[in-house]
Amino acid sequence: MRCPYCGSEQDHVVDSRPTQEGKAIRRRRECLRCGRRFTTFERYEERPLMVIKKDGRREPFDRNKVLQGMVIACRKRPVSMETLERAVEEIEHEIQNRMEAEISSVEIGRMVMQKLLEIDPVAYVRFASVYEEFQDPQQFNRVVQMLMRMQKARQRKGF
Repeated sequence: MRCPYCGSEQDHVVDSRPTQEGKAIRRRRECLRCGRRFTTFERYEERPLMVIKKDGRREPFDRNKVLQGMVIACRKRPVSMETLERAVEEIEHEIQNRMEAEISSVEIGRMVMQKLLEIDPVAYVRFASVYEEFQDPQQFNRVVQMLMRMQKARQRKGF
């Protein structure tokens, strides 16, 4: 690290501590040439994740949009905000682990639907109806029938 006062690259770390919820390290350094102290911050490099929208536009991933969609789907349902936050964290973690710079909004929507299916079937139907752009009652019926088959299968397995 170059000293901001004299330009020397010779220094030693006097103190280190985590900051920003553990996402950065704050270091107090002392220049070995001029003796002055300065602070540096060390962060891991976050690569920007871009979402490819249905119309081909690209925009940065926004976890708040994912959370807001799930909150709307779960409105007036017995689902805690903590549960939704955890689901969004799991989705975000899964996306980051792919090590790809881009992901389609369709894939994100599928991930949200999978989480909602695990959390609350009514919220799942609500989200699916908007996400899949249901046009008629038969589409709702197909989803509800699928959920009923899944519920019966779980009951047979003893869940």
